[in-house]
Amino acid sequence: MPVLLTEVLKHPTLTAADPVIRAGAVAAAGTQLRWVHSSEVLDIAPLLSGGELLLTGGDALVSATDGRRVDYIRQLAERGIGALAVETGHTLPSLPSSMIRAAEEAGLPLIEFRKVVPFVGIMQAINSMLVSESVAHLRRADEASHAMAVELAHGSSLDRILAVLAGIIDATLELSSVSGVTLGSAGPDSDGSNPADGSAPRNEPGQAAGSAPAAGSVPREEGQAAGPGADGTLINIDVPVRGVPSARLVINVPAHSDVNLARVAGGRCVDILSLALLQRMPPGLKEVAGTALLRAVSSGSQPWRLKQLSPAAGIPASATVVAVVVRTSTSQQMRAAMDKILKRSAQQSASYVDNSELLALAALPFDGALAARAELVAALQELPVEVGTMTAVGPLAAGIENAPWSLSEAKCALDLALNGSLRLAARPSSEAAGVVVDVEELAVERLAAQHLEQGARQDYVQQQLGRLLEHDERRNSQLLTTLSVWLDSGCNTAQAARELHVERQSMHHRLQRIFDLCGGDPRGTGRLVALHLATRLAGM
Repeated sequence: MPVLLTEVLKHPTLTAADPVIRAGAVAAAGTQLRWVHSSEVLDIAPLLSGGELLLTGGDALVSATDGRRVDYIRQLAERGIGALAVETGHTLPSLPSSMIRAAEEAGLPLIEFRKVVPFVGIMQAINSMLVSESVAHLRRADEASHAMAVELAHGSSLDRILAVLAGIIDATLELSSVSGVTLGSAGPDSDGSNPADGSAPRNEPGQAAGSAPAAGSVPREEGQAAGPGADGTLINIDVPVRGVPSARLVINVPAHSDVNLARVAGGRCVDILSLALLQRMPPGLKEVAGTALLRAVSSGSQPWRLKQLSPAAGIPASATVVAVVVRTSTSQQMRAAMDKILKRSAQQSASYVDNSELLALAALPFDGALAARAELVAALQELPVEVGTMTAVGPLAAGIENAPWSLSEAKCALDLALNGSLRLAARPSSEAAGVVVDVEELAVERLAAQHLEQGARQDYVQQQLGRLLEHDERRNSQLLTTLSVWLDSGCNTAQAARELHVERQSMHHRLQRIFDLCGGDPRGTGRLVALHLATRLAGM
């Protein structure tokens, strides 16, 4: 039977810590645990595989910025860990509210240990409980792998091979290529037949046609709740071919099934699926290498790994590159249009769809990189997209080792835009268009978001623009917008008046009122830069 988080919290080694669930209480009720770890490293997420109870004393959290703490929570949630337990006390007096909010939004159980306990004692006690379950999982995973190998040896379809695993773990499976094309699927009651290709379930010697058990199958064992929500848990497993990710296996584990069994068995069967893919669809090296490169860039892999992958993807390691991020509900459909634009604007490129995000990397000519990037931005602005689509073009990066920086800057700009904390410079030309954000125009906002606490930003804005903001609030006026547009235009009064659709005389009257509230005309003084910075921060 699966070991549940709620049961573990009642164990004497944990009750001594006086645990309290601060976030994700609904998810905690059905969370199954795979292992217990302890770590004070904030970048631990890539080293975890999901289902863990992670213990931390909070030493690293004390000195971390609020944004880094939130990222820590989000990264752990994306990795699929079971829960995070943080010890509070002398080092960390209490859990930051930002972490609690982030955990609640992500559905990650966040537990506060209000008393100091030895983590080694917890790990020894709970992991000893989990070991016997892990052995049972490995045994059933090996049975699944053997049964799938038998099907592969007899030339069964991918649906049939997947049906064996689906029946053993009692889950729904879908295997898709890197471009999102479904290669095979099966459910717990599937027999693996595929009417489209005329295949039918293959009967083992001695097995009557139409009998239920698949070859090598074993009786199913019902598990407990599989995670947050009634719909169960999704597990994503990459399937490589010749070392390069070529497909993804998505396992949808219903609430009554064993999530840890599905995770172990899915991982155990990757080699069988790799062999099946080699037989059916030998992948193009450039395509799969491009996908692997973009995934490595997205995860912030070491420079040596990026330099290893880039030549196979057709992108020189020394190239000047730029990253593009598109967030849309039609990311798969947009990929073909994006690839056409990249072929026109870039020497070499690669694209990859990750759920609702379309990621792209373009290698631009060294001598004309700035012009090529501007052409890329212009082409994206003209691309017909679904309403609500947000696109960001990152800064130029010298060499493939700096591609993760270009991508992270583009994602930072999109986060600001999607949170409504950014006065966008690039607005859609029609209601049917999306928004394209050029991060080069948002250097101030990116710097502030990454290195200035929100409180510090608000204090600075109040110091510089306090009287003007009070006037806008009291009179319901738009002086802040007027000042911002005027400063962005280079203090060009005529141009600002055109952008605001007001008469020049009215614009002069507005500026005079602004100068009165801000201590005079800032032109020719050091206050000009200070006011411009304040208007940009006020728009966040």
